[in-house]
Amino acid sequence: MPVTNADPAELAKFSALAHRWWDPTSEFKPLHDINPLRLAYVAERCGGLRGKTVLDVGCGGGILAEAMAAEGAQVTGIDLSEKALGVARLHQFESGSAVDYRLIAAETLATESPEGFDVVTCMELLEHVPQPESTVAACARLAKRGGVLAFSTINRNAKAYLFAVLGAEYILGLLPRGTHDYARFLKPSELASHARKAGLEAEAIIGLNYNALTRRYSLGADTSVNYIATFRRHDSGKR
Repeated sequence: MPVTNADPAELAKFSALAHRWWDPTSEFKPLHDINPLRLAYVAERCGGLRGKTVLDVGCGGGILAEAMAAEGAQVTGIDLSEKALGVARLHQFESGSAVDYRLIAAETLATESPEGFDVVTCMELLEHVPQPESTVAACARLAKRGGVLAFSTINRNAKAYLFAVLGAEYILGLLPRGTHDYARFLKPSELASHARKAGLEAEAIIGLNYNALTRRYSLGADTSVNYIATFRRHDSGKR
């Protein structure tokens, strides 16, 4: 399987931590904490998940994928980390989740199953791949015409560096040091540009904010650091 849009160092970094994916007190605690928020937001944007075919690109250990399946969606989760997928499949024995996990790149799956999904999610992945525009384009091809796509990533500005890198990794210790590369952060305008080129229409954007005093996350209007952007594929979207 050719892999052209993956950073081996990034894959190795997350593979080394994969066994801790479902530990809510581990390095993946932020993912557990934000999961109810992003799950509810995706469900709201697509009019409910029950009965929908959903693809989770960069699913990792399956935190979001399992949650969407529990809402009644038929979920496929894809990732390029064998260890992360191994943890996801192992967790299925405990949860009974019916997520279909596959070791495959979004670009490869897009050639196999174009227009195959009602909803495509790509969360906390774009800032870890060499070519985010390639991932966005692949996600667009995988969505059905009229389908909803949700991307979450990190803005690129001084505040984002202060909060997402210095604050989260070095001061508060929410994430391991070296988790993020500031140069790979993506401005909403850049994500929107990639989406337009892929035949997607912007629908909404919302910020995902962390309060260091209460240690709680919330959704709000401030998109200066973390944000979730949703798009819809045009009926005449590109293949």
